[in-house]
Amino acid sequence: MNKRAPTNRKDYQPIKVYCYPDERQTIEQQAHSTGLSKSSYLLRVGMGYPIRSIVDNHQVEELVKINGDLGRLGGLLKLWLSNGKPAPGIDARILRETLQKIDTTQDQMVALMQRVLRPQAEPMRSSRTSSDRSTRKDDGP
Repeated sequence: MNKRAPTNRKDYQPIKVYCYPDERQTIEQQAHSTGLSKSSYLLRVGMGYPIRSIVDNHQVEELVKINGDLGRLGGLLKLWLSNGKPAPGIDARILRETLQKIDTTQDQMVALMQRVLRPQAEPMRSSRTSSDRSTRKDDGP
């Protein structure tokens, strides 16, 4: 008579999903593209959680590295300008324009990274707030 309380999901009964072989293959491919197991992928989809592709995350990681490289390049150029000894034939105006272009490129990269990652979270926020409103009983003025 020693019943233990379930401690994780595997202690509960699973849900079976019947599907055709091509549907199964699609689910497996989608789960693989997100880096999740089939079970975790289907659970997140069923619960309405946002699904992020690992491909997007890898691309953002690469953009972060490039952004860091641009920042280091800009720092080296600023250091070079502060020494007051620019190379012959290169005036300070050209270097300042280059620094401005680096700053502009970094801003564009940050905006791109946000567009890649945030759209996946945005629809969930709006759908959750509308469902939260419908479940509240005391929505007064």
